[in-house]
Amino acid sequence: MRLATAADAPGIARTLGLAFENDPLWSWALPGAGLVQRLERLWRHYVDNALPYRWTFTSGDYEAACVWIPPGRTELSSEGEAELEPLVSELSGGNPGRVLALCDALEAVHPRAAPHYYLSLLGTHPQSRGRGLGMAMIREVLERIDAEHMPAYLESSLPDNDRRYASVGFVRTGEVNVPGSPTATTMWRAAR
Repeated sequence: MRLATAADAPGIARTLGLAFENDPLWSWALPGAGLVQRLERLWRHYVDNALPYRWTFTSGDYEAACVWIPPGRTELSSEGEAELEPLVSELSGGNPGRVLALCDALEAVHPRAAPHYYLSLLGTHPQSRGRGLGMAMIREVLERIDAEHMPAYLESSLPDNDRRYASVGFVRTGEVNVPGSPTATTMWRAAR
């Protein structure tokens, strides 16, 4: 695992686009052809906004990648937030409603009571799945978070991933529901 730089953004975005190709929540939010390429552009926007925090990591030749948002920071800068709706409108063929509703729902359930690290994105390249790279990366980042005695938060859109996150100390806290969409699980990991 290594800290990502701006030069890594395209490779990370590509891995994340491929990793989310069959994700039920994001497939619902951005239906239609060319999902990988559209997700790649969306995730590139988030990666570019997160890189300055120095909590974006990748491995090898982008076999896996994760984007963490540190305490007190936001996923998108004010400029990034302003650019989101036009980008989503373009990616959705002029119908950004589902993506924006999902983003609003995720924001609405995001915990605010305690400072925490937020796992914004995690993905493994399809050719590298099944080797434990994503969870190895999560464990390594959690060691850094534990050294700061901070909690962590995430949303999970795949039940199989819920079990993986539970194995490293995350506990289910609720759900994210947009009418007509699949459900995502919210999970919290207490400070250690």
